Amino acid sequence: MKIDINSLKKIAHLARLEFDERGAKKMTRDMTQILDWVEKLNELDTSEVEPLITMSSEVNVMREDKVGAHLDHEKGLKNAPQRDSDYFRVPKVME
Repeated sequence: MKIDINSLKKIAHLARLEFDERGAKKMTRDMTQILDWVEKLNELDTSEVEPLITMSSEVNVMREDKVGAHLDHEKGLKNAPQRDSDYFRVPKVME
């Protein structure tokens, strides 16, 4: 499969990427190579291969849930850099 410049522009727009002319040509070649490689993988017979749920064979050990002592409100706010009676004060993120 070959990626053309229009397809690359659409992908770049969706991914919020910007390329100059030279970068666009290189990215087009690279993406075409990746898709060619994926097409080669599609030629393999995977009918006898079990699907993977995870890449790790490790088992996650979970502890039993137990109700314990909770941090009271005042202790939770004790080391807050800034607070407003009952809440943490944080800088504005959006204006």
